[in-house]
Order: sequence, then structure tokens, then C-alpha cells
Amino acid sequence: MKRPKTEINFDCVEFKRKVQAEIYKEIKGLSPEQEIEYFHRRATTGSLGEWWKALARRSENAVAAEARNSEPPHPARPG
Repeated sequence: MKRPKTEINFDCVEFKRKVQAEIYKEIKGLSPEQEIEYFHRRATTGSLGEWWKALARRSENAVAAEARNSEPPHPARPG
């Protein structure tokens, strides 16, 4: 069965500008460090928060694995 064609009127640019204006109001007057914290908090608590946290864990694990692989071998203990 074929669905009837639905016309959707959505202006992507208008939506982007609206969201940017809202964010600007929220971060206006914040220091650079506070802005970083604001965006970090929004990324981890927003609709993609779980994905963002999983990505951060995967990145941390990759860095740790690389560090383990680059450590010089331990010298042999005298027997």
C-alpha cells in the first residue's frame, strides 16, 4: 500500500538560527572555560548523551592502549 505524500514545511536555516540565538542567550557573558563546561554538559545530557559518553570512553581506552604499547619493556630481573 502506498502512503500519501505528505508535504513538510521545515526551514532548516531558520531552525539553526533560532537554536543558535537560544544558545547565545544562555552563554552570553560566560568565560571561555564556562562555555566549554556548558557545551560539555549539553553534549552529555542531551538526546545523544549516551552516544557521546560511549564515544568518550572508547577514545580514552584507545589512548590508554596506545600508552601501554609505547612503554619500554621492563628490564629482566636478575634471577
